[in-house]
Amino acid sequence: MSKEHKNSLASAASAYLRSAMHQPVDWHEWGEAAFAKAKAEDKPILLDIGAVWCHWCHVMDRESYENEDTARVINELFVPVKVDRDERPDVDTRYQAAVAAVSGQGGWPLTAFLTPDGKPYFGGTYFPPLDQHGRPGFRRVLATMAEAFQKQRGEVDDSAASVMAAIEHNESFNGKAGNPGPELVAKMVASVLKQFDARSGGFGSQPKFPHSGAIDLLLDTASRVSVGDGAKLGDLAKQAAMVTLEKMSKGGIYDHLAGGFHRYSVDDRWVVPHFEKMSYDNSELLKNYVHAYQTFVEPECARVAKEMMGWIDGWLSDRERGGFYASQDADVSLDDDGDYFTWTADEASAVLTPEEFAIASAYYDIGEIGEMHHNPAKNVLHVRGTLESVAKSNGVPLDTARERLVSARAKLYAARLKRPTPYVDKTVYVGWNGMMISAYLEAGRVLDMPETRAFALKSLDRVLAESWNPKTGMAHVVAYGEKGGAGARVAGVLEDYVFVAHAALDAWEATGELRYYEAAAAIAESVVARFYDKTGCGFFDMENAADGEVRLGALSARRKPLQDSPTPAGNPVAAALLMRLEGLNGREDNAVKALDTMQAFAGVVEHFGLFAATYALALQRMVQRAVQVCVIGDDADARRLEAVALARFAVNKSVIRLRRDQLDALPPALAETLPHLPGLKAEGSFAAICNGKGCLPPVSTVDELIEAMNQAL
Repeated sequence: MSKEHKNSLASAASAYLRSAMHQPVDWHEWGEAAFAKAKAEDKPILLDIGAVWCHWCHVMDRESYENEDTARVINELFVPVKVDRDERPDVDTRYQAAVAAVSGQGGWPLTAFLTPDGKPYFGGTYFPPLDQHGRPGFRRVLATMAEAFQKQRGEVDDSAASVMAAIEHNESFNGKAGNPGPELVAKMVASVLKQFDARSGGFGSQPKFPHSGAIDLLLDTASRVSVGDGAKLGDLAKQAAMVTLEKMSKGGIYDHLAGGFHRYSVDDRWVVPHFEKMSYDNSELLKNYVHAYQTFVEPECARVAKEMMGWIDGWLSDRERGGFYASQDADVSLDDDGDYFTWTADEASAVLTPEEFAIASAYYDIGEIGEMHHNPAKNVLHVRGTLESVAKSNGVPLDTARERLVSARAKLYAARLKRPTPYVDKTVYVGWNGMMISAYLEAGRVLDMPETRAFALKSLDRVLAESWNPKTGMAHVVAYGEKGGAGARVAGVLEDYVFVAHAALDAWEATGELRYYEAAAAIAESVVARFYDKTGCGFFDMENAADGEVRLGALSARRKPLQDSPTPAGNPVAAALLMRLEGLNGREDNAVKALDTMQAFAGVVEHFGLFAATYALALQRMVQRAVQVCVIGDDADARRLEAVALARFAVNKSVIRLRRDQLDALPPALAETLPHLPGLKAEGSFAAICNGKGCLPPVSTVDELIEAMNQAL
C-alpha cells in the first residue's frame, strides 16, 4: 500500500494514532461512528490499545497491521478500532480488566474482540503473526474469533456478559469497615516491608517497578520520632526506602548520562530496563528523592533529584509556554532495543581517552560482553562498585578518578546526542502535569531552586487557563504534541482533577497567592459534584452519567480506583485533597466525605499491599492531625525558618510561606486564627504552627521552631 493511502486516523490528534494512518487496516478512532458501523454491518470490533512509547505495540504494528493480507482479513471481518491508552485511560482500564479476566494478564498492546455494542468476548496482549512459542498466531486468532461471532453468537454473548461483570467487580470493591486507624497504617507498612528485597532494594522479584507510593510511605514512617516498637519500625522503614533509592540510582534503570528513570527493570537487580521514560514515573520518583533528602540530608538524593530535573527541563518541558511532555520512547526503530542508551566497549573507547575509558569502563561496568540479548556487546551503564575502589585499582588519586569520570560522562553524553533520538511525545496531559508540577514545587523549595519553582507555577497557570472551566469541568489534554489532526475534547477523569487540585494547593503553600487556593477549592467542588458516589461513597473514575446518557462499550462499567497503577489511585488522592482543604476551610462535609471514602475500602485494602500505598498515605494523613507550619516574612530570617520547616518529610505536614501583606487574604480557617496571634505587630519574620482548628504562639528563632515541630510531629 502506498504512503499516499491514509485511513481515518489521518484526522486523529494523538501521536500513537497518527503513526498508524498509513496502515492498510481501515482503523477508526473510538467513538459513535465505529460502533454504529459495527451494528449496521453486524460485525465484531477488533480493539487495539497501545501507546507511542510501547515497543511491542510497534512490533505488532509492523508484523500484522502493516501486512496487506492480514489487513484484508481484518477489514473484511471486523470493524477495527485503535485507542491511545495515554489519551483514553478510561477506555484502557476497563478493557485491561476485561482481558485480565479472560487471559489472566493485561498490558500493551491490548488486543480485544468485542460484540458490536463493545462488550469484550475474548482478548490478549501481543500476538505473533504465526503460531510460535505456544502463542497462537494472530491470523488464526482473527479467523477463530470471527467464526465464533458468526456461528456461536449465544456463547459469545454469554462470555461478553460475564466479562462485563468481571470489569465492574474488578474495581467496585465493597469492603466497608468502620473507623480505619493507625493499626491499619501499621499493617500496610508491614506488608510493604515484607516484600522488601534487602539485597538489591525494591519490592518483590523481577520484573521490578519502582513503587513510588510505597517508598513515600516508608519515608513518612521513618521520619516520625518514636520509641520502642515504633522506633524499630522506623529503622526498618528507613533502611528499605534508602537502600531502594540507592540501588535504583546506581542501576541501569537510571540514565547515568542524562538523568531520569526508565519505566521498569526486567531483572531484580535494576540492571536491564525497559528503556521508555515516562513523565509520571519521574514525577513520583523525583518526590521520593526530594523527600529522602528532606528527612536524612543524604547528598546523593539531592544529586539524583537535580539530575532528574536537568533531563526533564531539557527533554520533557515546554520552556516557552509551560507544561510537561508525556514520554520518551525506548527505541528508534524495531531493530534496536534501547541502542540509543547502551554502549559497546568500542563505542565508548572511541570517544574517550584511554585514561577516561579505564575509569568509566570500570565504574559503569562497560565490558566486551554486555547485558543486551539482541546484541551481547551492548552494555547498560550501571554502577557496581565505588569510585574509591576504581581509583585504587587504577592507581590514581580519588580526585583524579572523579575528574576523569566527569569528563568521560560529558563526552559519552555528547556522543549519544549525535545518535538518532527516540521519539518524545510532546502531548501535555492534565493529570501527569499536576503530578510533575507538585514534584517541581517541592523540589524547588527543598533544594532552594527558585527557577524550578517558577517553571512549576508557569506550567500550572497554563493548565488552569487552558484546561479548567468551572462550568464545563477539566479536560484530559492541554495540548497535543503533533501538528495536524483535530482532537475532540477528551473529558478529564478523576485523576486529572485531583492531581491538579493538589498542585494548586502546593502552589498556594509556596506563594501565599489566594487564587491558587481558590482554584483548588473550586476543582474539589467539581470533583464531588461529578464523581462522588452519594449512595456507596467513594469516587468513580469517570463523571457520573447525565440523565439518558448511553456510554459506549465497557465505559458503562463503573469503577472506583483503589490500586496504584502505577500512578497514585484516584480515591485516596481525592480523600487526601478533601482532608487538606478541610484543614484550610474547616468544612465538615469535606472531612465526612474523606472519611466515608477511606471507610469504603478499609475492609479490603490490606489485600492490595504494595499497590495500595497511596491509600495508606492518605490514611496516615487522616490519623495524624494536620501540621501547618506558617512562615511569615520576606527576609533572610524567613528563608531560614522556611528551610527548617521543610526539613523532614511527613505526609500530614505542610509549609505555608506568606508575606505580611497576604495576612488579609487567607483561606477561612487560617483567616480566623493567624492574623490574631499575639506578637504579630513585632518587627521581623516568624513562624506559627497551626492545625486547622487553631495555632500555637508564634516563634522567631530556628531553635524554637525545631522544638515546636518535634512536638507537633
